[in-house]
Amino acid sequence: MKNKILLLPGDGVGPEITTEAVKILDYIIGKSIVDVSYTEGDIGGVAIDNHNNPFPDETLQKARDSSSILLGAVGTIKHSNNPNNMKPESGLLALRKNLDLYINLRPIFILPSLISCSSLKPEVIKDIDIIIVRELVSDIYFGEPRGFDNDSRSAFNTMRYSEDEVERIASYAFDLSETRKSIITSVDKANVLETSQLWRKCVDKIGKKFPDVKIDHMYIDNAAMQLINNPSQFDVILTGNLFGDILSDEASMLTGSIGMLPSASLSKSQGVYEPIHGSAPDIAGKNIVNPIAMILSLGMMFRYSFKRDDISDSIDNAVNTVLSNGYLTKDLSDSNDFTSTSQMGDLILEEFKKNV
Repeated sequence: MKNKILLLPGDGVGPEITTEAVKILDYIIGKSIVDVSYTEGDIGGVAIDNHNNPFPDETLQKARDSSSILLGAVGTIKHSNNPNNMKPESGLLALRKNLDLYINLRPIFILPSLISCSSLKPEVIKDIDIIIVRELVSDIYFGEPRGFDNDSRSAFNTMRYSEDEVERIASYAFDLSETRKSIITSVDKANVLETSQLWRKCVDKIGKKFPDVKIDHMYIDNAAMQLINNPSQFDVILTGNLFGDILSDEASMLTGSIGMLPSASLSKSQGVYEPIHGSAPDIAGKNIVNPIAMILSLGMMFRYSFKRDDISDSIDNAVNTVLSNGYLTKDLSDSNDFTSTSQMGDLILEEFKKNV
């Protein structure tokens, strides 16, 4: 298990961006830089087509046998009207739940070469270095009961958290904060929601064990506004599953493109690494998707699962160099003369070879 990687390319642009990340992985393996191997599995829409299940038992077993998983994207138009348990996205939720991937890390940063790509003023975004710590296996996505009433004219979901669930994600966030600026912004809606009142109580309880860490509590609506108004005020943002989902996508636009940002979903022993963007079926197969978020997710894998910061840094440096040299994918470029998906992967690989 220690050296096994599972590749889950998934749907839409997932296979394309996985191909570009595997170029670097193959080089690492071929040069014996790290002793790892990989296999592949199905998840999401492709798993429904091949196994009549968005998260088949075969994939679950491969996931349990792996130390880390590199995931492309999940979601299809074809299966969008399926019942909830047969939607591609339910495969992703099942993966997170079965592996207890309760920690989701989403770094929000901007490279100097891409400041002009953001819709915000350069002086507002130039210093952003944020990491969102999102609880990933509870909240409204997993709460029971849920469903439609008998007449199907009304529906309901249950937002639920336990003390243990909040305290373990808060403990991770406080530990992380001590390695950064020792500032945590905990985002909730405690003026309205009982789950948020519990959340705030538990965060304060854990905070007492970290006297050097400053805690700011912020309501979700204000946090969404402040992310646009003054993003540099944030360092570690700690929040629940639903609010974290929304805030991280909003924050991604500070960087100029959602195609730039990786993520890690961690348990106590395993990690799933994936770009935060979706499957983008409208551009799938056109060789125009930005593969950088996937390549940076591979970098996060080496940092968190294999404790090889040097490889992660080499990947980061290769990406930065290629972008600084003016090579931009379609989502980042103002012209029709843009770098294709496969070209970007090749360019980053060549720079990586120089750095590693």
